[in-house]
Amino acid sequence: MAEARFTPLRERHESLGASFTDFGGWQMPVRYTSDLAEHHAVRQSAGLFDISHMAEFTVEGTGAAAFLDYALAGRLSTMAVGKAKYSLLLAEDGGIIDDVIAYRLDEDRYLIISNAGNRDAVSAALSDRVGDFGVAVEDVSDAYALLAVQGPSSEAIAAAIEGITEVGIGWSDQKYYAWTDAFFLGAPLLIARTGYTGEDGFELLVRSEDAAALWDAVLAAGESHGIVPAGLAARDTLRLEAGMPLYGHELSLTTKPVQAGLGRVVASDKDAFVGKDAVSPSEEARVLVGLVAEGKRAGRAGYAVVAEDGSALGEITSGALSPTLGHPIAMAYIDPASAEVGTAVFLDVRGTKIPATVTALPFYRRTK
Repeated sequence: MAEARFTPLRERHESLGASFTDFGGWQMPVRYTSDLAEHHAVRQSAGLFDISHMAEFTVEGTGAAAFLDYALAGRLSTMAVGKAKYSLLLAEDGGIIDDVIAYRLDEDRYLIISNAGNRDAVSAALSDRVGDFGVAVEDVSDAYALLAVQGPSSEAIAAAIEGITEVGIGWSDQKYYAWTDAFFLGAPLLIARTGYTGEDGFELLVRSEDAAALWDAVLAAGESHGIVPAGLAARDTLRLEAGMPLYGHELSLTTKPVQAGLGRVVASDKDAFVGKDAVSPSEEARVLVGLVAEGKRAGRAGYAVVAEDGSALGEITSGALSPTLGHPIAMAYIDPASAEVGTAVFLDVRGTKIPATVTALPFYRRTK
């Protein structure tokens, strides 16, 4: 059995009393105090997440843009320097190897951030696709830590962080899905206005050796705003409310992008990209929907979605009692014939049929 890995912030998490859980081979904080308190802090003010387990790759060379147009489902060559884009890494059969965010650092240099559990698969797929594009793909994951400040107070908190200097674009001028450079304690810092909670926020890519100092600086800057360290449990309910798919739940090698509602991510008019000839699912393939249920009992991943007569319609991939909305929500793959918004279905919650309704995603959208 492989030895469990910890991020550079292990001591900080332990000192805060965090409970840990395995996530992609990493021991990550699942909560510090309570899932609900951390969730509500992010919706109402701000939370600080350690997401250093995620993997980072640089792609560099004169053919970088063309290479990523071939290697990923999206069109990365038209993305301007300073921008970021959500994309998919597909297998030859159109299944999803991983969902990633690509940042254009320069004309011929990109940063790719992938899920922790797919680090090896992403590394192998990118390396295998280099061919004659004249690029170098480097796994730089161990050199960096990644922190996420998320919530409506995140901009005010970020602007007050001691030690961050020479911010390329002023905090209030930074756009969503864009990045800027800066320095933290004299070392390069990448600041991206991205996140996975449905709230405004920033992700801060810093040298691993500076991660603890940055963690402390963010908490100090956010103290007057009520910032709290937040774990994976809160992150999961936040992203579920925001209708954001998670690899291993909504996304997998057997999932086609269209099934997951990600058809817009695929630039099917590109001349060629890996998986292009197989991105269309069969007409019978189940599709991802949102479900809102009655009462307080939530369906969980793996629970069945059934018709009134008990016949199977699909399966829940993520579900919870929404902390923000106060009722059960879920994402599920169900038969296309039952996927229209407003369709009445039932959740099989440990033998009890709970009435539910197909609804549009996301469940929650922040007020801008």
